[in-house]
Amino acid sequence: MAKYLLLKHYRGAPEPVNNVMMDQWSQDEITAHIKYMNDFADKLRGTGEFVDERALAQEGTWVRYDGEGRPPVTDGPFAETKDLIAGWMIIDTDTYERALELAGELSAAPGKDGKPIHEWLEIRPLYGNAPTITE
Repeated sequence: MAKYLLLKHYRGAPEPVNNVMMDQWSQDEITAHIKYMNDFADKLRGTGEFVDERALAQEGTWVRYDGEGRPPVTDGPFAETKDLIAGWMIIDTDTYERALELAGELSAAPGKDGKPIHEWLEIRPLYGNAPTITE
């Protein structure tokens, strides 16, 4: 089994598919989307492929080391993950092909008018165990 991170992006769908951002959905459409996500996670719990998931708030801050006692905080200049990443799910599958299959299914979550959103998902393999340091 290999673990994969599925990153959900705010990019929306490729044009002209259902590319309507969530802030323009009705409450019923948001509820249907969340239900789809929960049902998908429950399905993976049943197959033993689910590890964890989280939705992310849009707020976020970049921080990096900038010398002793001075962590700069910035809102740029690069595209920030708060603008790109809506949430994530970690799955544990037998093959990369299965991870692709599951990501495709997750991308079909309903959005505006109950139609699949064709959401972009990024699949990232997680590293295995951390290397052991020997002297």
